[in-house]
This record gives sequence, C-alpha cells and structure tokens, in this order.
Amino acid sequence: MTGLVTLAFGHVAQADNTTTAEPSTSETIQKIEPKKDVYVIASDSAFAPFEFQNANGEYEGIDVKLMESIAKLQGFNIRMDYRGFSAALQALESGQADGMIAGMTVTDERKKSYDFSDSYFDSGIQLAVKKGDTSIRSYEDLKGKTVGAKVGTESAEFLSDHESEYGYSIKYFDAADQLYDGLKVGAIDAMMDDYPVIGYAIKQGQELETPIEKESGGKYAFAVKKGQNPELLNMFNEGLKELKRTGEYDKIIKEYVADGSESSSDSSTADESTFLGLIQNNYQALLKGLWRTILLTLISFALAIVIGVIFGLFSVAPIRALRMVASIYVDIIRGIPMMVLAFFIFFGLPGIVGFTIPDFIAGVITLTLNASAYIAEIVRGGINAVPVGQMEASRSLGLSYNRTMQKIILPQAIRIMIPSFVNQFVISLKDTTIISAIGVVELLQTGKIIVARTTQSTYVYLIIAIMYLILITALTKLAKVLEKKVK
Repeated sequence: MTGLVTLAFGHVAQADNTTTAEPSTSETIQKIEPKKDVYVIASDSAFAPFEFQNANGEYEGIDVKLMESIAKLQGFNIRMDYRGFSAALQALESGQADGMIAGMTVTDERKKSYDFSDSYFDSGIQLAVKKGDTSIRSYEDLKGKTVGAKVGTESAEFLSDHESEYGYSIKYFDAADQLYDGLKVGAIDAMMDDYPVIGYAIKQGQELETPIEKESGGKYAFAVKKGQNPELLNMFNEGLKELKRTGEYDKIIKEYVADGSESSSDSSTADESTFLGLIQNNYQALLKGLWRTILLTLISFALAIVIGVIFGLFSVAPIRALRMVASIYVDIIRGIPMMVLAFFIFFGLPGIVGFTIPDFIAGVITLTLNASAYIAEIVRGGINAVPVGQMEASRSLGLSYNRTMQKIILPQAIRIMIPSFVNQFVISLKDTTIISAIGVVELLQTGKIIVARTTQSTYVYLIIAIMYLILITALTKLAKVLEKKVK
C-alpha cells in the first residue's frame, strides 16, 4: 500500500513536460541545490483534511498540496510514502524516509530527535463527544470515563498531562479512523483530536459535537531526522515563504479547511453514505487491495513451504544436530509476535544490513518466516503419524533412510498434511492484515483509507468482511476437493 507520487521539476526545460522557474518568483525565492535525486517523504495514510485518498484513489489534502507545490518551486523530486503516522515516524528515525509531513506538532520532546521547518499550520486540539451526549460539558465531567487519542499526537500528550487531574483513563489508537470508530461504537466516552480534523469529520456526516472550547494549539511543521538533510529543510522553508507571499498558501488552506471542498462534489460519483454507493465508488481500490492480499499470501506461502519442509525434515532426521537446529528455529519464530517481527524486519533490520527493505518485501519475509515455523511442525507431525514400523521394515530390507523417506513415508505423510497446509494458507491470508502496520496497503488497510475519507466504517468493514468470507469459503471448498482426490 504504499501510495507513490513522483514529482520531477527541473531548472531546465524538458522536451515533453516543460517546467521553468516563474519570472514572478525568480527574483524573490532563494533556490537551494538538492543533494539527492529523489527525497522520500513519509506521511500519514488517513488524516483528513491533511492527507487522505479521494474517491479516485489519489492522495490529496493540505500536506500533499503544500509538499507538491514546494517541490515544484524549489525544483527537487519527491516520492510520497503514505504509511500511517507511527510508521512514518519510525521510517524517518530509521532513515527509510528523508522527511516527514503529516500534521506533525512541534514539541520540545520531538525537537530532541528531529529538526523542524517553519510552521505551516497553527492548530489546536479539541474534545469531541457523540452528538446529543449531555453528560460531558467540561473536563471535570470526564472523571471515571475513557478518553481516546491517537498515539504520538499533541492530543495524547495533553490527555496524559491532565489524566490524574481530571480522573479519566486514556485509550490509545494507531490511526484516526480507529479513534473515531471507537467513539462511534462506545469503546470510549470522548475523544481528543486536532480541531480541523474534527471539523472535517462533522462535515462528512459524523455524529459529533464539541462541548469544550479548543485548546490553543501547537504548530504543524515539516520534519527531518536531527542533523540530516538540512538542505531539504531549507528548501521547504524557502518554498513555504514563497507560497505565502504569492497567496497560494491561503488558497490551499481555504480549499480544505474553510469551505470544506474536500467533500466529494463530483456529481458523477455515487452517494458514499449508502452501501451500494461505497461499492460503486471504491470497488477498484478494494479489488486492488484484495489482489495485494492474495499476492502477499501466495508468494510468502510458497517460500514458507520450501523453508518449512526443510526444517520439518530436519526435525525428524536421525542426526541430533539437525533436530536441534529445527527446534531452535521453530521456537524462536513462534515465540515472537508477528507484528514485532514485522517491525524488526522493516524498521530495525535496515540499520543492521545498511539498506532499506521495501514494505512489500518486508511483509513477504515476515509472513514467510511465521508460516514456515508452523509448516515445519505440520511436516514433523505428518511424518510422525506414519507408523514407525514402516521405517524399520524398510531399513531392514536394505533401503537407505533417504530412499525410505522418499518412497514410503512422505507419500503417506503428504496425504495427512494436506488439510493442515490449506488451513495454514487461510491463516496466512488472514495474517496479511497485520502487515498493514508497516504500510503495506492490503485489503484491510484499503478499507481504513476509505473509512478515513467517507467516515462510513460500518458499511466499509462489512464489505471487506464479505470479501474475506467469499475468498476463504472458496479456498475451503477447494481444499475439500483436493483432499478427496488425494484419498
């Protein structure tokens, strides 16, 4: 799921797509020479109106427009990487991204790790409750209640600072859509978020109200890792100054905050407040997410079978050293939660090997390692299910261990293993949802992105559940047919 936008704006005119410095700005804007061919800019995946996918599956919003406009003015190339706020922070920290723009509030704590640009938006945070909820009209009313906030945000910091003062508990969410859904279904009593985001949600039809005046907010800024890419920070600052001088900055802000034009106004699109309207507008994105899920599963499971069979054979080998190697491998992989494994491979491993691992490849590696450990146990169990007397009889007739395993044991063991293999394939298919945590846009992550734009979580997740149900039911039926043929 990584959404990619590549902008190529040079100082010299190109044959097909000519872009030159505008005469009106060339005398006032300070051009800074980029030091990289392409800068990777990490961003959130669902933080409307700052970044979100429209009905056409394209990313837009304040952050997107600002970054594109500044890159054009300064003449440098960018590749946008929309992976979620927490994952974007980790990408910046690990060096997988050169900069980050994601409605990121400047704080003293963050200044220890990041260098910030000039502020491009003065925000504020505000408490929101369900529309019609009269039980909360002040912070004092939050005593004994649960308040939600997104991890790593100014809202989370504010709530943490005042938790003991007002006696509420905090529930943290990784993404904005999860936060708003939590309030909608009653998992939390109230939530706190940036006021423009709450305003956008209300305009999109969310049943919310804000009983308390917003807190004077922090400032949003572009960030780079401390001490790195100073020229990128300078290019952003100079470009931002020029956007403000020409009035283009005000146009961008007004487009997404003042008049709410981020709402779909295209009469050719269907009403996304209905089940059928959501399908009509988003079926292409959903099918793309489904294909990505299937592709992840097929590639990782094929590799997992190879690795799992090898370690499964090791686990029943007559050589003790091989059995120990197989046991250690299975115990380590099964003992590490898959999300932790994914984070280590995607964020931690590049620091060791010295190069970036793409999110899709990291997802494949994670799923492969996880499934291979369980397949190794399936192979071991299948072989052990064949009566041991058959091995002994074959060896007494002069057949070697390898020949006996190949001709007598494995053919019987495979028949026993097939149902378990299919079951593990289904498990791997479901496990792809965990990989979305590192930015892979599979089916579930696609749904989250659609929810962030439409706020229709019930219908969207129902559609995704139906898609998974159809796919897994078809696989189960296929497994039964294969099982009958083998028998």
